[in-house]
Amino acid sequence: MYWDDAVIFGLATVGMMIAFMGGWIAFVIRDHHRRNKKR
Repeated sequence: MYWDDAVIFGLATVGMMIAFMGGWIAFVIRDHHRRNKKR
């Protein structure tokens, strides 16, 4: 097991999770605002 590979894989996984969560939260916020405006 190489530490370099483990670190790169770990950073990539964390980066993907942050990007996914950030995009999902932004989508929910936008959808929430749209519903409020329609009412």
